[in-house]
Amino acid sequence: GGAMTDPKGDRSKGPSEQDDPDLFTRIVDSDEKGVYVSGAKAHQTGCINSHWIILMPTIRLTQNDKEYAVVGAIPADVKGLTYIYGRQSCDTRVMEGGGDIDLGNAKFGGQEAMMILDRVFISWDKVFMNGEFEFASMLVERFTCYHRRSYVCKTGLGDVLIGAAATIADYNGVPNVSHIKDKIIEMTHLNETIFAAGIASSHQGHKMKSGVYLNDDMLAQVCKHNVTRFPYEISRLAQDIAGGLMVTLPSEKDFRHPEAGPM
Repeated sequence: GGAMTDPKGDRSKGPSEQDDPDLFTRIVDSDEKGVYVSGAKAHQTGCINSHWIILMPTIRLTQNDKEYAVVGAIPADVKGLTYIYGRQSCDTRVMEGGGDIDLGNAKFGGQEAMMILDRVFISWDKVFMNGEFEFASMLVERFTCYHRRSYVCKTGLGDVLIGAAATIADYNGVPNVSHIKDKIIEMTHLNETIFAAGIASSHQGHKMKSGVYLNDDMLAQVCKHNVTRFPYEISRLAQDIAGGLMVTLPSEKDFRHPEAGPM
């Protein structure tokens, strides 16, 4: 897991200027074996499923922020690390007897968590930045370049949603109605636009001195920008095609209820 985002606190101030020094992850101690870090990382997608976590700075740093210029790898079950599992709007359905149609990807669904670090130890062989604040902004830029291009994965979800909307149109008997076809075409257009930006970013990648390839930064940002807008419109169009029943549908528990189900 790549742990970059800190809680940040007052965003008009840098890490060393905060009232609470733990709003950004920092080195609090070191010895001959390694360093000790405290702080927190927010919005950590998939961290519960990870074997290792790589901690990174989240913003440009200055000379005063040297203790915050730390990159290091820690086991996901390291001493001093607490996960606070994130809330999602539909997570109570897990406890309602569903599991087939109500939970989506029931076995391999994603999750986000807040990671609280309290004097977490990182051995020197797993420390990759130790006070070199001048490289923090470059690291953030390169990480986000890869990460924002990776949002092309959202188009897989879009494909599923488009297919579901088309299927519902069939069920409703309106697959050939012009405005329904127009909406499905628009959903496809938006989804493939996200995909195109991600693929183009990779195609325009260049080889760096290390031999590693870095994808095109501008197109990576465009891919991310599209992802912050288009999936919501795709979802709106799917809801429009399906009608209100998709939003107010009975639960799986009610569908399987011996009395309510048949009704």
